[in-house]
Amino acid sequence: RPRLAALRLFLHGPPVERLDVRANGLRFHVLAAGEGARGLALCLHGFPELGYSFRHQLPMLARLGYRAWAPDQRGYGRSDRPRGMSSYALEHMMDDVAGLIEAAGEERATLVAHDWGGLVAWHLAMRRPELVERLVVMNLPHPVLLSRAMRRWRQFSRSFYVLCFQVPGVGERLLSEDGYRRIDNAFLSTAVDPERFTEEDLRIYRDAAARPGALTAMLNWYRAYLIGGGRRRQDRLGYPVVEPETLLIWGERDSALGKATTIGTDELVRDLTV
Repeated sequence: RPRLAALRLFLHGPPVERLDVRANGLRFHVLAAGEGARGLALCLHGFPELGYSFRHQLPMLARLGYRAWAPDQRGYGRSDRPRGMSSYALEHMMDDVAGLIEAAGEERATLVAHDWGGLVAWHLAMRRPELVERLVVMNLPHPVLLSRAMRRWRQFSRSFYVLCFQVPGVGERLLSEDGYRRIDNAFLSTAVDPERFTEEDLRIYRDAAARPGALTAMLNWYRAYLIGGGRRRQDRLGYPVVEPETLLIWGERDSALGKATTIGTDELVRDLTV
């Protein structure tokens, strides 16, 4: 019955439209649906994705009464790509989200975030909680638990690819080889049901990664956080308890981040549902 209800919402939901939105000095390509009686639901994608990743959720969120936006985040897809690693510091990502909320004419938003989008959302909920109505994070642990897990060999070995991404040129070469085959693999090799991704879906992600400068911009998210000192800056600020109501959704067969990275979240979040 829940599956039928979700299907009905998707099939009969409002149409998804494309917007160009100016926020924080950049132009963002945004997929949008709904009018927003319940406010803004801002969907933040991960690597190597796009706002397109939320194509099935936008009509559902709209039917639930939200004004639902899914931007291509800075450096991705059809959004602007500022140059230089420092342009991809976590602080800029948080300012982007604040700017998008303002551009939507709202004071706060429900954040629905996956992977890298989750890291941005966690930090915004801690640093600027007044902007976050509710927080939904999918498969990205709280930053404290992520750092703790990376000090253990089991998780470090699963995340070794992140170190490869730190070297300029290496990640770009690996991801662009053989017609961007590894972009396809990022979805197909990690999906429980690879058939969920059509050839058209994969082409959209490949084409986005193949845009001039896109791979470097996408990888600069990783570089700015590690070798650029982003994580160290956040560590110095400390990690206050997350105050907004939070829902953590975890796919237990995630190949990059183990379920063990969620243990202890309840000590860091005031109002948590897993």
